[in-house]
Amino acid sequence: MSDRDDFLTWVRTALYEAEVALHNGDAAPRRALWSRTEPVSVLGAWRSAAGHEELDALFAGLAKTFSDCTSYTFELQAYDVNGDMAYTVGLEHTSASVDGQPRTYTLRATQVYRREDGAWRVAHRHADTVTD
Repeated sequence: MSDRDDFLTWVRTALYEAEVALHNGDAAPRRALWSRTEPVSVLGAWRSAAGHEELDALFAGLAKTFSDCTSYTFELQAYDVNGDMAYTVGLEHTSASVDGQPRTYTLRATQVYRREDGAWRVAHRHADTVTD
């Protein structure tokens, strides 16, 4: 299997499962996939963070707002792997409760990854809400 194939398998399994868990109120799987090496950052649709301390607070706060995920799909539009760096660009279609209220929304999401000790880790995320 090529580096691209291995990366895509990771995106479609571990990363996907972590996002579903977050939308069900559990931030631990997402946090486990993020780099522990600086710099790390999120320019989020709802909140942003830079550095590990802010990232931990961001993920914990998001987990408290999400519950009852009924659907999450990641529509991958582009990706590449170059050595120990990779990126994805796609649309995240989500149906979940936010602060107890059912919502369906789509985010445009770009993420940057780096391979650390043979495992892919997220280093940066940028997302914004798709509007009509």
